[in-house]
Amino acid sequence: QVQLVESGGGLVQPGGSLRLSCAASGIIFRLYDMGWYRQAPGKQRELVARITSGGSTNYADSVKGRFTISRDNAKNTVYLQMNSLKPEDTAVYYCNVNVDFKGYWGQGTQVTVSS
Repeated sequence: QVQLVESGGGLVQPGGSLRLSCAASGIIFRLYDMGWYRQAPGKQRELVARITSGGSTNYADSVKGRFTISRDNAKNTVYLQMNSLKPEDTAVYYCNVNVDFKGYWGQGTQVTVSS
C-alpha cells in the first residue's frame, strides 16, 4: 500500500525559509518520479516541482530560483527547500507519486507566509 507522509510546514515570515519532507512507503522509491504540489484557498492544485528517478528537476516559474527539490533514496524521502518565501506561497503542500497510472497523495502540510 502506497503511503506518503508530509511534514515540515508551519508559519513563517516573508523572506523566511522552510524545508518540507515527504516520506514514502509501499513503493521502490528510487524507481519513481516524485512531485510537490500546492493548493491555496479557492484555487486549483498546482505543480510546484518534480524530480525524476534519475534526479532531473523542473519547477513552476513562480518558484524558480527560490525552491529546490531533492531526494534521498536511502531514506525514501523527497524534500522541498523553500527560501525567500512570499505571502503568495501560502498553501497546503502535497507530495505526489504516480504508480501504475494511479496518483497517490499525502495528507498535505500547511505553509503560511505572513508577518
